[in-house]
Amino acid sequence: MRVLLAEDNELNAEIATEIFKEEGMEVYWAHDGQEAVDMFESSEPLYYDAVLMDVRMPRMNGYEATRAIRASAHADAASIPILAMSANAFSSDVAESRRAGMNNHLSKPINVPQVMAALAEALAAAGKPFPRLPAS
Repeated sequence: MRVLLAEDNELNAEIATEIFKEEGMEVYWAHDGQEAVDMFESSEPLYYDAVLMDVRMPRMNGYEATRAIRASAHADAASIPILAMSANAFSSDVAESRRAGMNNHLSKPINVPQVMAALAEALAAAGKPFPRLPAS
């Protein structure tokens, strides 16, 4: 399973990358929302299985990046699961994530079983099988 991780905080990105690698994922790190959009748009169709999107980032925040991905001409723009990962978990934050086009809103710190369940649910909704059973 290949995931695009959009996270501007280097330490958070390193921790998330290690956690997800332990779950058998290939993780591709985008340092901000603009880089995530650029990486997604330059990828081959079906290259990424999901996007894990921080909400607060420089240059382009997670909401803007999600809207840009959803509006792009990429073949996967409408179907790729995009999950918000944010320290902000108020109902207004969750609602904003949904309005931006995200499939789910997960709070930090990372809860691996919660993330794996959310990924499985989002992939199923997109008609894509979960590549493997969660290790957690």
